[in-house]
Parts: sequence; structure tokens; C-alpha cells
Amino acid sequence: MDLFVDQLDSPIGKIALISDGEALRVLDFVDCEERMQRLLTLHYGARAAVESRESLGVKRIVEAYFEGDLTSVDGIAVRTEGTLFQKQVWAELRKIPAGTTLSYGELARRIGKPAASRAVGLANGSNPIGIVVPCHRVIGSTGALTGYGGGIERKRWLLRHEGAQLSLATL
Repeated sequence: MDLFVDQLDSPIGKIALISDGEALRVLDFVDCEERMQRLLTLHYGARAAVESRESLGVKRIVEAYFEGDLTSVDGIAVRTEGTLFQKQVWAELRKIPAGTTLSYGELARRIGKPAASRAVGLANGSNPIGIVVPCHRVIGSTGALTGYGGGIERKRWLLRHEGAQLSLATL
């Protein structure tokens, strides 16, 4: 499989966009390259060839998100490898509107597996397409900002950017 990479500068760091020419496969922060390479190898094997090329116009769409058009990323075609459960979690993540947060437990309930909040957390942490598949919108049951592959400060920035109501403890 050929994969193509593009990069963009954002207010929270340089972002890599990796597509297969038809759909976005990875969106991650360049300074999280170890995580990104681990996910690429996990999902596409060690043979995944990545070459530089504009990524389906996705760069401009993600830039629009950072400029304030929070729904611009909603229509980006994505394709991921993963387990059926992971894909179910990731599909549900795309239904969370910008500016909204929900807990891992609530996400587990929404996919019909109310006892699977920890498994939901693991699937959330394996999401290769941050921002577009908005794993940053999932928080702890107490309102705490828990886990984010790009770091908690970026998660906080994204939620503030989207106008999410955060508890005093997370500000």
C-alpha cells in the first residue's frame, strides 16, 4: 500500500497528515513521531511506504478547523485498520459534536457495552486520526482531562478552541 504524507503548521504544533490517496489514514503531531510510527506499523505493517504529496485537500480543511470552522473536519473521508471494537469506538467518536465532551463510560454506553469503559479508553488511545476522529472530546467521569496521544496541554487547547465547558480543575 502506498501512503502519502503532508504536513501543516498549527497553533499547537506541526501535524502530519497521511492518506492512501482516497482517505485520511493518520493525523498526528510530528513531535509524537514514535507514537505515529508505532501506529503505522501496527495498522499497516513495516512495509508502509510514505512519500511526500498533498493529502487530498485535507491540509486546507484542517487549517480551516484551526481558523475556527470547527465542523470543517466532519466530512473528511477516513479509513482505519483496527479491530471491530476499535472501529466501533472510532465511529462513535465522530458523532461527538465540537464543543461537547463525554466520559469513557458514556462512550461505552453509546456503543452498547456499558461495562467496557477501560476498553473504550484503550481504543481511544489507539486512534490514529486525532482531531478528525475527535478522541480529545472524551474525558474522565469526574471531568478530568485524561490521556491524549498529543499531550494533555494539546487536549486542553483543542477543547478550549471548540468552546467546551471545562471544570475549574481542568482549566
